[in-house]
Amino acid sequence: MPHHPDPGPQPSTPVVQMRDISISFPGVKALQHVAFELYPGEVHSLMGENGAGKSTLIKALTGVYAIDSGSITVGGRPVSFTGPAQAQAAGIATVYQEVNLVTNLSVAENIMLGREPRRFGSVDFRRMRRHSRAVLEALNLDIDPASTLGTHSIAVQQLVAIARAIDVEAQVLVLDEPTSSLDAREVAELFTVIRRVRDQGVAVLFVSHFLDQVYEISDRITVLRNGELVGQYRAAELPRLQLISKMIGQELSALDALEEGTRREATAHEGGVPFIAADQLGRKGSINPYDLQVHPGEVVGLAGLLGSGRTELARLLYAADRPDSGTITIGGTVVKLRGPRTALDHKIAFASENRKAEGLIGDLTIRANIVLAMQAARGWVRQIPRRQQDELADKYIKALDIRPSNPDALVRNLSGGNQQKVLLARWLITEPKLLILDEPTRGIDIGAKAQIQRLVATLADDGLAVIYISAELEEVLRLSHRIAVLRDRTKVAELVNDGVSVQDVMTIIATDGAEAQPA
Repeated sequence: MPHHPDPGPQPSTPVVQMRDISISFPGVKALQHVAFELYPGEVHSLMGENGAGKSTLIKALTGVYAIDSGSITVGGRPVSFTGPAQAQAAGIATVYQEVNLVTNLSVAENIMLGREPRRFGSVDFRRMRRHSRAVLEALNLDIDPASTLGTHSIAVQQLVAIARAIDVEAQVLVLDEPTSSLDAREVAELFTVIRRVRDQGVAVLFVSHFLDQVYEISDRITVLRNGELVGQYRAAELPRLQLISKMIGQELSALDALEEGTRREATAHEGGVPFIAADQLGRKGSINPYDLQVHPGEVVGLAGLLGSGRTELARLLYAADRPDSGTITIGGTVVKLRGPRTALDHKIAFASENRKAEGLIGDLTIRANIVLAMQAARGWVRQIPRRQQDELADKYIKALDIRPSNPDALVRNLSGGNQQKVLLARWLITEPKLLILDEPTRGIDIGAKAQIQRLVATLADDGLAVIYISAELEEVLRLSHRIAVLRDRTKVAELVNDGVSVQDVMTIIATDGAEAQPA
């Protein structure tokens, strides 16, 4: 594959140098002869579609995966890490896309996990909390170090993971999708920290699917595609369209498909019976009472900033949380949903934003993950025959273009986009009438994003009711017939999508509560 000309001389020798790196999994060539260099005092973004090899390259560097061939040097010395602890000891700190922390421990215990200060042979919790508070304050984060990590949002957990990584005084800071759960203010705070550590000579390896963020923070960009190196470039010299073209390896048809022909036309449903209707449904401390209707064949988008209550609204409809006010009507009849199993019996499916904790089981195969919800609905005594499992898996692997196409591949070895498709397949085989999608394209590449959005549009055209949650307002507007706008755990407006703009939605979100238009 032709490489871009060398991006130019660097101010020093690389702190990380990876040469001729190859890694294979059963049926998958994850990396093929990849070279990568990271210099002190730079922010270097690693770009590519899901499945391009970004996470694999990071895990090769940090000792999570053994390399089949090639060499790695850190600080000029050859290394062969057998695990993340060795990489950390060598000055490489990593924060992965899915937060790998211990949620039942305190924030302070997570920040200093494995490095706990001791006094007379026991953990000195007072010193630990004092140190952690100083670390958090240095990042301008107002988080109680004594609080239990699991009581915080994914966004705060992500920031704690970053605080932990920075606290080990690393030479190299690896950030794998660190902003995927952060709002604009938190991203700005993080970037302030990244620039500070970069200016102190730390090498920062940054992985993100947000192009604006990549161009805002990056000095250089390396592009991978299908496990191979496309090239290394100075960010200032690589136009965005060229970057996208290099990432997807084709003309910009995937992007065109997002912009042309997929924008939904507003649909009138006057007089029709909604599939589901919430009447003053609410839960104290979670979401204020709201009304919402979703008709067959309709996509209703939920728009709002992080923490606005989008997920909380959806979890009440799926009975993942119990409401303490209001009613749910399905097909014109008031129902009592006692939990997710009851919701599934009523043909409601919910694909969580947290694929790892609430969705997929990494140690199971693609086939096993796809049939999991159907098997649970049948009961574990009545096992789905293997032949039927194979037929279902093959059907949805083809329909959703899941890669690799081997149903025996372990889900943990799939890219984020393909994991998301497996999760969608799991719910689609239950033949739902309402599909709730919470951030279905979070942290996945442009090509997979286009496929999933086209799938949602097709499902709605076929009569499925859809609730679509995304932090990307353009995505919500592109797919939705109607948009419910949330702010501060309150539904503040509902818009028919007849040419609604991002600015329209942002204005409503920013408007003082007294002036907001009625929901």
